[in-house]
Amino acid sequence: MDIEQAVARHYAHGSLEATILDALAAAGKDLNRLAPKDLAPVDEFHVGGRPATIAFAEQFCPQPGMRLLDVGCGLGGAARYFAHEHGCRVTGIDLSAEYVNVANSLAARVGLGERVACECGSALALPFEPCGFDGAYMFHVGMNVEDKARLFAEVRRVLMPGGVFGIYDVMRLAPGELAFPVPWASAPESSFVADAATYRRLLIAAGFEVLKERNRRDFALEVFAQMRARAAGAGPGPLGLHLVMGASAAQKVKNMVGDISAGLIAPTELICRAAA
Repeated sequence: MDIEQAVARHYAHGSLEATILDALAAAGKDLNRLAPKDLAPVDEFHVGGRPATIAFAEQFCPQPGMRLLDVGCGLGGAARYFAHEHGCRVTGIDLSAEYVNVANSLAARVGLGERVACECGSALALPFEPCGFDGAYMFHVGMNVEDKARLFAEVRRVLMPGGVFGIYDVMRLAPGELAFPVPWASAPESSFVADAATYRRLLIAAGFEVLKERNRRDFALEVFAQMRARAAGAGPGPLGLHLVMGASAAQKVKNMVGDISAGLIAPTELICRAAA
């Protein structure tokens, strides 16, 4: 099994759309009157969820009418956010056919089917013409990609000169063995966490200028502290990323939090610009 097959298998669910719709109904949502924000607890599969997306957008600075590429779009939560809140047109790509199907179905349910379109494919061979996008971003994708040089070269190819490329990935802070499973990998064989210096070096080699870098470790630890406080109170609600991560969700989150707390890894933002 190659790396991309292993990654797709890790994220496979089998009945994800039905699970999400059942949870929305259990949370009291009218499935015929859903808004993008109703989906945020379950479709923002990255550390910090919707607040992290909003904070990222403040650095990324999307503009109405921008053509954006969502690399590793997952369930399309970020794509719907940029379409709904910032007036962008977003194309997503992901290895998981199930995720892509659910992403497009949810976009249609919240009235964004004309502004968000996701398709199945590899970020290492993007099925798009050169210079077709004004900007691109990826949230928690690089940890599953061994050949980041090829990834960044592909993103650069499909971006307009001067286009912005934003990254929000879990990156390495210090050497040490990570605990598995984690949200992005069941075992080390499909986990490729690199440090920010490696990202910067490869991005520059691919034709990007790195404009901003921000370590989000403190933010992540505060998010997890709030999650623990809620769990100790009323407990988790029907909606949440546990629906996406499956039966091992608690162990995946515990291992990731432990590694962040130990200073081994941290979610990190990079904002780049494609050279002319």
